[in-house]
Amino acid sequence: MRINVTFALAAIMSLTVGCAGLKKKVDVTGADVKNSSEGRSCPKDVGLISDGENNSNQIADIQSRGGYWYTFVDDAGSSVVPEAGKNGGTFAMSEGGANGTKYAAHITGTVGGGNAVYVGVGFNFVDPKGQYDASKYKGVKFWAKKGPGTADKVKLKVPDKATDPDGKICKECFNDFGMDLTLNDQWTEYVIPFAAMKQDKTWGSPHPDGVDPATLYGMQFQFNQAGQPFDFWLDEIEFTGCGG
Repeated sequence: MRINVTFALAAIMSLTVGCAGLKKKVDVTGADVKNSSEGRSCPKDVGLISDGENNSNQIADIQSRGGYWYTFVDDAGSSVVPEAGKNGGTFAMSEGGANGTKYAAHITGTVGGGNAVYVGVGFNFVDPKGQYDASKYKGVKFWAKKGPGTADKVKLKVPDKATDPDGKICKECFNDFGMDLTLNDQWTEYVIPFAAMKQDKTWGSPHPDGVDPATLYGMQFQFNQAGQPFDFWLDEIEFTGCGG
């Protein structure tokens, strides 16, 4: 199993999209995006990425996927449980999933106090790490929550050939397309079209027009708020927009 550790330090502020039916600010927890062609559910045997019910560190082994979960952490004092792969850790699911399911991904820890700090959880779509063609989908959805009194800001990052070093394109890598999200203490569903994902235009190279669904490496959820404890739960991750 290969571990892919990437990070970015920038905030993504605008959620404006230009696809049909979503030509406005996107409420990623609202009914409009869930009912749009980009956000509608796919059959489970087509869209499921990971629901944790296999109680292992592997995502769902369907549709030529089957990569692995991992945690990642800086060298500037941040901490994460389960232990990061670079420090010898292996990810494990936790009991208590969304919508009454048995298991979910769960990480806890503290973001360090420096300027260039990051910590989080992610997975690759395939193993060994490589590009995955998700062009038949239009976005992703998942359920997430935080523990009371812990960090409520998390960054979704979706590396592709233009932002991941393995794509051999980027000169200043890791400025992945994605979105800043606000977490609640209760399980909440988030639906995010690929067209709504943004880069930070103030750094990184190159700056393509959008994420390339045909060359995705995986997904990450990253915390950057210096000095903040985090208690993050994630479950029922799926692609959306089949046939849309």
